[in-house]
Amino acid sequence: MTKSTTTLKSLLAKRQGVTLPGAANGLFARVIEDLGYEAVYVTGAGVANMFLGAPDIGLTTLTEIANHVAAIADAVALPLLVDADTGFGNPVNMVRTVKVLERAGAAGLQIEDQIFPKKCGHFAGKGIVPLEEMLAKVKAAVDTRRDGDLQIVARTDARASLGLQAAIDRAGAMIEAGADVTFVEAPTSAEELAEIARALPVPQVANIVFGGMTPELGQAQFAELGFGCVLYANASLQAALKASHEVLESLKRQGSLAAVADRLAGFDVRQRAVDKPKYDALESRYR
Repeated sequence: MTKSTTTLKSLLAKRQGVTLPGAANGLFARVIEDLGYEAVYVTGAGVANMFLGAPDIGLTTLTEIANHVAAIADAVALPLLVDADTGFGNPVNMVRTVKVLERAGAAGLQIEDQIFPKKCGHFAGKGIVPLEEMLAKVKAAVDTRRDGDLQIVARTDARASLGLQAAIDRAGAMIEAGADVTFVEAPTSAEELAEIARALPVPQVANIVFGGMTPELGQAQFAELGFGCVLYANASLQAALKASHEVLESLKRQGSLAAVADRLAGFDVRQRAVDKPKYDALESRYR
């Protein structure tokens, strides 16, 4: 059986703009797998929003992220690209972060050059660490991974404060430090996306945030540009939030689900989503 790390490496190396939906829990990951996607992005923002009910401002801990990764890895067989934020500290912290998340089931780790506490890449007011500090983190991550195919995805948020060329230059330095893939966050036009893909020699990541700064070009155009993958980190979260609000608002107003029954997954659909038949078979086997 091919390792999940090798599978993710191969997907990114094709530079066909593979779509990676985000999951903040095992249920969303199950839906992603059932629909035939090839990999899952474990979203740090999604974990902060869904687990803590808080914004993506650096409040989650390594332990919390690792617990989510382990649960998702148990739920699905797809490779997991994991948002590891800033590595939760300095290069020494990065060593532990890589060990913990690799052991939890990550096939790739995304690390970034923001100062701690970090913010969502599409928020204002981001700051970045000196380049030398980020390069040390990249080197620490590369040196620490036990599986050489574990993908180290180095992200820079420099576009917002230093401009596109400086961000590309920083990404280039991260490649020299050993990053397998780079990720210039929050470009603001199709022309910037094309320049990123043209200028950097390794697979690139695009991040589409609904309502965010980066234009959604569509999978075919991202493939034409040669991006390794395109993240839709919180599409499932935003869909669930809207539907939950509408259904619960109606329930409060009407005192019944009758008016929104068509918005709900049926009981059988829900049980299939969590693979209840598998657990029924186990119960029968060990009864």
